Amino acid sequence: MSFADEENVSPELALKIAKAFVKKNFGDEVQAVIATHVDRSHTHCHVIINSYSLSAQKYYANRTTLRQARETVNGVCRAFGITPALNFENKGRSVSYYEWCQNKNGNSWKEQIRQAIDELIPSINSLDELLQALEERGYEIKRGKYISIKAPGQQRFVRTKTLGEEYTEDSLKTRILYREVGTGTTPSIDSKSQLRAAYVAVIGDVRILAEQRKKVPRKRIVELSYSAENDLDVYKLSAQLSVINKDRIVSIGDLEGRITKIRVEYEKQRQEINNYIEEHNRLVSLWEQAQIYKTLSAKDKLSASEQLQMTVCRQAMDSSDIHTLADIDRLKERTDNLSKIISALKENLEGCRQRYDVYSDIAKTYAEILQGDYISKLVEEERQRREQETHKQKKKR
Repeated sequence: MSFADEENVSPELALKIAKAFVKKNFGDEVQAVIATHVDRSHTHCHVIINSYSLSAQKYYANRTTLRQARETVNGVCRAFGITPALNFENKGRSVSYYEWCQNKNGNSWKEQIRQAIDELIPSINSLDELLQALEERGYEIKRGKYISIKAPGQQRFVRTKTLGEEYTEDSLKTRILYREVGTGTTPSIDSKSQLRAAYVAVIGDVRILAEQRKKVPRKRIVELSYSAENDLDVYKLSAQLSVINKDRIVSIGDLEGRITKIRVEYEKQRQEINNYIEEHNRLVSLWEQAQIYKTLSAKDKLSASEQLQMTVCRQAMDSSDIHTLADIDRLKERTDNLSKIISALKENLEGCRQRYDVYSDIAKTYAEILQGDYISKLVEEERQRREQETHKQKKKR
């Protein structure tokens, strides 16, 4: 039981409130130990009870009894004219003192994680890169059925889906994949293209759902208010249609053919990069041996181990036709050029992968549109969300 600093609760009053809470919540036959602490700026009490009363009645600790205890604490505190600091009503479990201070100063863990994600999304290319970038910033990541994140100094992991609809795994993937797709292009329709016509129709339907608040309100730009123009699903569909128009994809058969072609191209580029990397590593090793040889050859006297090392380096250089200082300089130049080639190929490979991901996502979305699953899924998600909100409201009461 904690009390706000401004309440100026004395240790004696804190103990009196704690005793009243124990008697009211657990009855007259409970055995309890109450420890009143004054080692922080706020006075607080720790309460430990024997789960069996003197008449052998068992006390079960669960969400219901925890909520009841919290409500009892709040009621007793108010009876003494005191406001409890850490036991907020209708908020699930109490938060730690550190987190409460963070919330008080506007620096909650969840908001900190949201801000970190929002800052990183413009500069990364995939969900894996996002999670890696967060780890580099000191965040801990757990991947299972849901992605969980823990900020530096935070005690418990939080699931990204609890950060808001814009931070579920699917929403993060969409925000990353389509953040720049279709910008500056105007969706158009070719009456001969069933693919484009289906997209135009479903975009209109999703916009209506968004305007009527009949779908989950996922925001594309999180700092702006939600609207049909700022709906992540509408944006995703519009971005996909922009790709279809820009790349002149005329049919689902055309799209599937491109996906197959990209897959083959990706594998070819990947193998080419691996070959270059292998050659680059060989040249780097050879150049390092050449540097060792230069250093040792400049010495007046060598130890037995240095003489052996110099011989090994000389043999490696001879087998690659490296005999003079000019040859060593050309070796360094070849190594640097290979580094540039590898960087360019990796960039092309990443572009190929992103195009594959976008095309595959379009194919998946179009299949859902044809089966009538796309709109149904959005409506079902909203129904489930409202049911969960109703259930939460009932529990609060």
